[in-house]
Amino acid sequence: MCGISGILSQKRQNGNTIDIVKNMVNTLRHRGPDERGIYVDDQICMGQARLSIIDPEGGIQPIHNEDESLWLVCNGEIFNYIELWKELE
Repeated sequence: MCGISGILSQKRQNGNTIDIVKNMVNTLRHRGPDERGIYVDDQICMGQARLSIIDPEGGIQPIHNEDESLWLVCNGEIFNYIELWKELE
């Protein structure tokens, strides 16, 4: 039971937008009390509140690919993660 929030805009993100998303994530703390994270670039500010059930140390979000060209937040309920992990190795 995680919480996801964010703002997408054609205008460059500023400190006010970041503060709004931080407040949104803090409001969702009851859904994910274990960790909170935020990602910001020119057009998007997104955040996530995480409830750690599996892999409490390794599930820090937002997550990115190897070259940090893609970022995402998700609720983390990937039920076939063992099979996917083996395929991706």
